[in-house]
Amino acid sequence: MQVIIFGATGMVGQGVLRECLIDPGIARVVAVGRSPTGVSNVKLTEIMHDDFWDYSAIESQLTGFDASFFCLGVSSIGMSEARYRHLTYDLTLAAATTLARLNPRMIFTYVTGAGTDSTEQGSRMWARVKGKTENDLLKLPFRAAYMFRPGAIQPLYGARSKTAWVQAVYTATWPLWSVLRWISPRLVTSTEQMGRAMIHVAGSGFPRKVLEMEDINSL
Repeated sequence: MQVIIFGATGMVGQGVLRECLIDPGIARVVAVGRSPTGVSNVKLTEIMHDDFWDYSAIESQLTGFDASFFCLGVSSIGMSEARYRHLTYDLTLAAATTLARLNPRMIFTYVTGAGTDSTEQGSRMWARVKGKTENDLLKLPFRAAYMFRPGAIQPLYGARSKTAWVQAVYTATWPLWSVLRWISPRLVTSTEQMGRAMIHVAGSGFPRKVLEMEDINSL
């Protein structure tokens, strides 16, 4: 497969990138981002791009892919609904609509979150916005699209959160994470498991378009 990753410098994206680079079934990886990943690998090409709402300047580099792993995301803490929608729904759909037009046979995978509201009517703002994003991604003319809804994620193999306070929490609670993954597979996964599950779905599909934590860990 030839795959493209958005958000490869984030915690989940770092894990997905690692799994793609060590997977013998993936021949080429392109990472699109504002900053370098810091990773050197013969399979990896990086495209530096600043405007995540407009891809017209780099469209020629976004063709020929079998799968896309979309790992970009922001916290809704302290944001208005309009701002969060712009950074979540608008940003994601801008990339996805471009990719669907250029790669209609692509498998598109999107990292959303446990508790996402598919009805778009609930009381939690972030869940409504994520639900709208999922629903509209599933309408695009990809070969298939899959929504990944992880809960708590343990960063492995050097993956780190870009948010300082989140990374501080991970560091302080590190001894507990492996135990939590073992006793609570419905609540906790890892960056490694996320990457492996996304690659599996891109290559072999899955019966459901929305994958909850138990689905992710089973894959």
